[in-house]
Amino acid sequence: MRFLVRLTSKFRRDLLANSPLVTASRRCGFHSTGPLSINSSQNESKTVDANEIQLFNNLSDKWWHENGEFKALHALNKLRVPFIRDGLINSGKISINTATSGTPLTGMKIIDIGCGGGILSEPLARLGADIVGLDASQESISSAQVHASRMTNPPQYVCETIEDHAKSHSNVYDAVVLSEVLEHIQSKDVCLQLCCSMLKARGSIFITTINQTVLSWLLVIVAAERLIQFIPPDTHHWDKFITPIELQNKLRNSGCSTRLIHGMRYDILCNRWHWTTDTSVNYAIHAVKQSDETIESMNSDK
Repeated sequence: MRFLVRLTSKFRRDLLANSPLVTASRRCGFHSTGPLSINSSQNESKTVDANEIQLFNNLSDKWWHENGEFKALHALNKLRVPFIRDGLINSGKISINTATSGTPLTGMKIIDIGCGGGILSEPLARLGADIVGLDASQESISSAQVHASRMTNPPQYVCETIEDHAKSHSNVYDAVVLSEVLEHIQSKDVCLQLCCSMLKARGSIFITTINQTVLSWLLVIVAAERLIQFIPPDTHHWDKFITPIELQNKLRNSGCSTRLIHGMRYDILCNRWHWTTDTSVNYAIHAVKQSDETIESMNSDK
């Protein structure tokens, strides 16, 4: 613990500002941020955090630097792409013949919410999916469009809030993907309800996010952002993390039942992700939207 004594006063203030005790006070309304210029649609959004959008606007030219700020996201594709593919196969959305082809996601209409520069959207499109990449950051969308311009089956990128997109896309998608996004969302209840409303019956929602534990605070906020600075400071806020139980309850309230939960572990030295039974830091959830009749029954049981 000697290294903690040597921390500068600024570092101590930053560390304290992101501690679980202080972030808990933010939930009670004791924390505010300065004004930030965003468009009127985003300003009215319950899911968009203006400060989060500004953060990713500033990083928009870094998305495809595979050894840069987003190197862990590039590495995560080795887990999350098969996770999405296998989830759709196991839920019966994909036939055996299609599943064994080189493009197993052919015919699947998938929306990648919070797509950023398209790190996940592109490999899903290469597997044959009809991909819509949605993000509220125009700079990130522009970066994604430029990078995908030479693809034969490029994703369709849209700069829009979840609220605006959901208005005209009810029961449209076979799958909704929220990968490393939920921890940046303001109102998770609204977000999940809108996401599930865009799913067809028996459609799947795939989420990867960060658990709200002391260990996640130590590893993600303290170690990765403050000490090692592997992630840009202030990328994450502990009060926005969510436990698997809380997430499952919110999904159930939105009409989706959980099929699978996996823990994920990141090896920073090798830049590799591994599946694990430990969900105390990173985890993935696959849930399936129930039929309208089942949803009505679930709501009546509340």
